[in-house]
Amino acid sequence: MDKIETMRAFVAVAQDQSFTGAGRRLGLSTKLVSKYVQHLEAQLRTQLFNRTTRSVSLTDVGAAYLERCRPILDQMDELDDLVRERQGALAGPIRLTAPTGFGSTKLTEALIPFLQAHPGVELDMKLTDTRVAVVEEGLDLAIRIGALRDSSLISRKLADMPLVLTASPDYLNRHGRPRSPETLATHTCLVNSNQQEPNTWRFYRNGKDHILRLHGAVTSNSPGALAQMTIGGLGIAMSPLYPVEAALSEGRLERVLPDYSTDTYGVHALYPPNRHLTRRLRALIDHLAAEFSARWTI
Repeated sequence: MDKIETMRAFVAVAQDQSFTGAGRRLGLSTKLVSKYVQHLEAQLRTQLFNRTTRSVSLTDVGAAYLERCRPILDQMDELDDLVRERQGALAGPIRLTAPTGFGSTKLTEALIPFLQAHPGVELDMKLTDTRVAVVEEGLDLAIRIGALRDSSLISRKLADMPLVLTASPDYLNRHGRPRSPETLATHTCLVNSNQQEPNTWRFYRNGKDHILRLHGAVTSNSPGALAQMTIGGLGIAMSPLYPVEAALSEGRLERVLPDYSTDTYGVHALYPPNRHLTRRLRALIDHLAAEFSARWTI
């Protein structure tokens, strides 16, 4: 049994804390993953995992072994990448994570032509609105929108993402159109809890800052959900442009206070500093930057 494959199985189980999850990650059966790990433990003559019917956790020896396994596997991947790069074509796996709403719409739209142009690239995309530990999860790339919190990761800005204030024509006809940020205090506001300061909205005009502190009637960590509630006439929302741009162009939403500027988010690609940046990963980041850089303007 190949030692490298048993090590890959061990690392996958450690990352997922599950033999079943590791099997899904590797495209193997749970039984085969378990067999690989058992074989590795037999070779090492030690127990790497504590196993119960409900959980899998690393032993102290397993944690130490994991720390040393990862660089070895990274070096093996680098060797494979070197051979592929010499052959010219982009090929091999890319494991990335992104927010659910953005990942399932705008990111996917941008990925399709890249994957069509490079059929040898194998994409594993993990979409979640929870911040994922990139290094610990063995990911190559994270796409993030907004303020960055991972100081240990290398980042590249792909584009600027405007924040826009929107409401449905029905809501505005019933409750009136705000003429200044201060008048928003009399309106129903829908709050995006993903923002660094969810209950603070900032506006800028003629060199003057307008800071509104509010208590939202509805709070959600999903920009897509807030967009749908805004379209449904529940209130006024501050959101990134991407989940509302179609509704704005179709007239289902209107800009509120369009003469005032708001903050701008960055769309960033993040990757581990000690991970070899393969040619396929560099090509993907360049592709996303080209796709996104001129897309969002208001």
